[in-house]
Amino acid sequence: MRELILRLKPDRFEDLIALVALFRPGPLDSGMVDDFIAVKQGRQAKYLHPKLEAMLEPTYGVILYQEQVMEIARSLAGYTLGSADILRRAMGKKKPEEMASQRHNFVAGAISSEIPEKTALDIFALIEKFAGYGFNKSHSAAYALLSFQTAYLKTYYPEYFMAAVLSSAQGNTDKISSIIKECKDMGINVLSPNILTSGTNFFVNPKKQIEYGLTSLKGVAESFIYHLSEVREKNTFNNL
Repeated sequence: MRELILRLKPDRFEDLIALVALFRPGPLDSGMVDDFIAVKQGRQAKYLHPKLEAMLEPTYGVILYQEQVMEIARSLAGYTLGSADILRRAMGKKKPEEMASQRHNFVAGAISSEIPEKTALDIFALIEKFAGYGFNKSHSAAYALLSFQTAYLKTYYPEYFMAAVLSSAQGNTDKISSIIKECKDMGINVLSPNILTSGTNFFVNPKKQIEYGLTSLKGVAESFIYHLSEVREKNTFNNL
């Protein structure tokens, strides 16, 4: 994914949504990703019909999302939203007889919208090619937003972000050890558990170090940790 980001050079949120949809075996193996990057970096996008430009401009002329297929069917072939959704599902199932029926409906609808038959067939062939790779844009957008927010936090508030990630992995010793290793790679110091300073969860101390979350200790009862936290508010431990 990092290599793909460096190649694509995203400069708008739409590009992040596309990255999530592109980073899957189908688009990566089919050469679709290379086409997408080439057009994004300056090669002219080709549109089989002028109406396609408005729908495919955000993805540089490449059909990437299921919603784009539905919009093409609605705009060029007069499909209703319901029948466009049936086309979307037929693509997912990849049944030849269903796609043949859809091809007939699409071409007939396009012709009645004064689109030449050859153009309609070419557009449907493009849709069929896309059928194996289509991704739901609403899913991709949600993942992209979460990725953008976490990347921002990890970049500008790394200690706080990693403390939160460590706290979210409590109870999973293997995961915690791998996150602590990443902290070390990032130059963040995760302190050893300390009965005097550690809290129930991981947190950042005034020195920008991460204090160990005591509830992550294997074999130590949570009830004891909470009890310790309460007692420590009223007492200072000076020795064993």
